[in-house]
Amino acid sequence: MRPWPVDRATARWLLAGGLIGLVAAFVLAVEKIALLKDPSYVPTCSINPLLSCGSIMKTAQAEVFGFPNPLLGIAGFAVVACVGAVLLTGAELPSWFGWSVRGGLLLGVLFVHWLIYQSLYVIGALCPYCMVVWAVMIPMAVYGWSRSPYRILMVTGWYLLIVALILIRFPSLVRM
Repeated sequence: MRPWPVDRATARWLLAGGLIGLVAAFVLAVEKIALLKDPSYVPTCSINPLLSCGSIMKTAQAEVFGFPNPLLGIAGFAVVACVGAVLLTGAELPSWFGWSVRGGLLLGVLFVHWLIYQSLYVIGALCPYCMVVWAVMIPMAVYGWSRSPYRILMVTGWYLLIVALILIRFPSLVRM
């Protein structure tokens, strides 16, 4: 069986992105629990009507599969961080495992982009902790799927596109 061809940069992105995403998902889960306990609770990430986790946490999009989305993040990011750590040790994982990880990254980045669309065009608010999740999913997906030497440019371009969409949708952010 051939090993999954993966470089150290990919392993580092998986570990770092997995850990950062895990922290963001955990904080979102804690905030959601606090909101469930006390509906008048104002999450720490609710800064103003536009940058507001609280308004997003109260929508159907925050529980797509019938439970809070951050629970998916806690599980998924923990797995990705572990995979990154294992790869950094120099371990060679089978190619089927690599395809499984890439499949998970693809599903994750597709789900995140659906959530980006929902935030921008349906809900009309941005969640700072959710945006951390958006920010880590993109390089993990790019590095997981591509071995191009231009991966960082792909990630940068992708970020710039999302920033442009945010600024077009919420031009008041420029004046904040």
